[in-house]
Amino acid sequence: MRKLLVISGILAGTVGVVACGTSGASNSGNSGNVAGSATNAQKTVTLYFASYSVTQDVYEKELFPAFETYWKDKTGQSVHFQASFDASGAEATAVVNGYPADVVALSLETDIDKIQQAGLITHNWQDTPTDGMVTDSIVAIGVRKGNPKHIQTWSDLAKPGVVVDLPNPATSGGAKWDINAIYYSALQHGNANEAKSLLTSIVKNVKVLDKSGEASMTTFTSGTGDAVVSYENEILEASNNLQTFSEVVPGSTMLIQNPIAVVDKNAQKHGDMQAAQGFVNWLESPTAQKIFESEGFRPVIKGLQGNTSEKFGTPKNLITVKNVGGWQKINQLLYSDNGIWNQVLESK
Repeated sequence: MRKLLVISGILAGTVGVVACGTSGASNSGNSGNVAGSATNAQKTVTLYFASYSVTQDVYEKELFPAFETYWKDKTGQSVHFQASFDASGAEATAVVNGYPADVVALSLETDIDKIQQAGLITHNWQDTPTDGMVTDSIVAIGVRKGNPKHIQTWSDLAKPGVVVDLPNPATSGGAKWDINAIYYSALQHGNANEAKSLLTSIVKNVKVLDKSGEASMTTFTSGTGDAVVSYENEILEASNNLQTFSEVVPGSTMLIQNPIAVVDKNAQKHGDMQAAQGFVNWLESPTAQKIFESEGFRPVIKGLQGNTSEKFGTPKNLITVKNVGGWQKINQLLYSDNGIWNQVLESK
């Protein structure tokens, strides 16, 4: 269920909204071509925002307040946020069904595409210096402190007696990244049958397929399971930078690339297009990317990536969506009605 809190604005009849207050932070950044003419419009604007659940803390505690200060200094206009956080697929569906998001930052390109196909995004959202991406991460494994089950590879998650926490790809974008990492890593070291067999064996060690990556992490931190497959940034945050549990990065894993877009039909309707585009531009700036990096995300700006390589490290084999043929091919192979994932569930 989405969490509900309303501050500085009117809840427009939409369930599941979380609004952020206006505490100040850094006021530097770059908003691209968005000019200061926002002062000619209303002096206060409310931006509706939708994102996947594991990003909630970084947006509410750091990015929203920092942008509010930056935008006020730049344009004289006050910005407040009303934000909804849930599983990525659920957020995309909510926007299509009427949640009035001005900006969406989701887990999967295909979730943005779903909103675009509904006619709410009419521009090329990937036409940005970062190709429409706002954060990077990798798929990793969280394990109990000291790694008592000696988990080092994806195959170790298939061993008898290992309980694995994993979200459900029917609702969670994070789950698709997790399953992609397992399947395509195995495929690179074997054949399709071996990759499917490994995924099947791992899923047999999963007690509950949680709704979202955040829910799986909560299951793990509550004491259930020997391992949790998740975004690296979520592992770092939930473990207090590996103080309460440990991280394992398999030698072969998946690069996670998370998109962002202005929902221009909604933003135009609300009269806040400049602020919405300014927020997206700012999130792709060095200022915001450094905030993301401080919370365990990998920067999408090439100039910053070299500075963080030592902190994050690089897996020996980092698979990308492009490497394996793109999301259309992935979804057809793994997540269609007759796809490998449903075959795995049937055999569980």
